[in-house]
Amino acid sequence: MIRALGRRALSLFLALIAASVVIFVMLQAVPGDPAAFMLGMNASEDAVAALRAELGLEGPLVVRYLAWISGMLGGDFGTSYTYRVPVAELVSERIVVSAPLAVMALLLSTVIAIPVGLIAAARRGGAADWGIMGGTQLGIAVPNFWFAMILVLVFAVKLRWVSAGGFPGWDAGLWPGVRALLLPAIALALPQASILARVLRSALLDTLDQDYIRTARAKGLSRRATVVRHALRNAMIPVLTILGLQFSFLLAGAIIIENVFFLPGLGRLIFQGITQRDLIVVQSVTMLLVFAVILVTFLVDLAYTFADPRLRRR
Repeated sequence: MIRALGRRALSLFLALIAASVVIFVMLQAVPGDPAAFMLGMNASEDAVAALRAELGLEGPLVVRYLAWISGMLGGDFGTSYTYRVPVAELVSERIVVSAPLAVMALLLSTVIAIPVGLIAAARRGGAADWGIMGGTQLGIAVPNFWFAMILVLVFAVKLRWVSAGGFPGWDAGLWPGVRALLLPAIALALPQASILARVLRSALLDTLDQDYIRTARAKGLSRRATVVRHALRNAMIPVLTILGLQFSFLLAGAIIIENVFFLPGLGRLIFQGITQRDLIVVQSVTMLLVFAVILVTFLVDLAYTFADPRLRRR
């Protein structure tokens, strides 16, 4: 077990190092000088050079990379070129929107997908199965921002049940905050629920073909009870994999949805950083999101190790 944990921890560390190098090098290669962009076209070369030195854009790439990494390890993510405040402060303000949004979307997708996948597997080959599979295929094919716009038109413009966008802040109360995140969470959850339902159905069908399932049926256990009591538990490993990947995606990949609903989350912060050439914001926030993705993947992999002792030898 200790060796298995050590190997996985080493792979996590190497993945983070590789990701940090790729992020830093790619952003440094982006055309345009942030200092010149901030000062405008008519700025003098001396002014641009002074601002570059102030922002820490001078010096060899290796030195700047090491300074950035050492700062992040010490909790210093740098100072935003645009906002002139620490990046850590910007992240703390935005994570309280992105994290609840990701959790809400994940809960909604799970609540939708599990019963839908169970019904499809229990009714294999029937009308319900065909209808569910067709619906989930549509849910995967249609982009989530299209769902978002339809939800806004129906529930915000026509019915006026919720606002079309914005976030009042948690200081306004729990319900106003949840209400503002509800439509974005639904827009994110529907495609993810479609993926999860199809994975669960496939895993259940594979499990239902096992000998112990036939034995349970031969002993008189109903098909519904067999699926719920025996097949579902053993079909959860691929479902857990998808849930881990989905949470990572929902936390890091909600840029479009946050912009559609004007939510002050991490995705919108990255988008604003890109448009304003605020490289330190983009690379630091991106690195934090990459860390979250790798950490979730590591925890899911770790859960497999505890659940299946055979994996500890791999």
